[in-house]
Amino acid sequence: MIFNVRVIPRSSRNRIQQEGNNLKAHLTKPAQQGLANEQLIELLSDYFKVKKYQIRIKSGEKSRDKLVEILSLR
Repeated sequence: MIFNVRVIPRSSRNRIQQEGNNLKAHLTKPAQQGLANEQLIELLSDYFKVKKYQIRIKSGEKSRDKLVEILSLR
């Protein structure tokens, strides 16, 4: 499954919000040294009930708009 995520770093709390076909992720960590990306993966892992290693940022590592893939185990 591949989808778009808009990241808002340095928010007051962590949460995921559905906006149409896209997700918006509010993260408390800053967008420095990959901290926000790590927190995004943890948050998506809890949201979709999958392991962290199943989530991959395909593009947008240094952008607010990211393309994320969840790998399925078969």
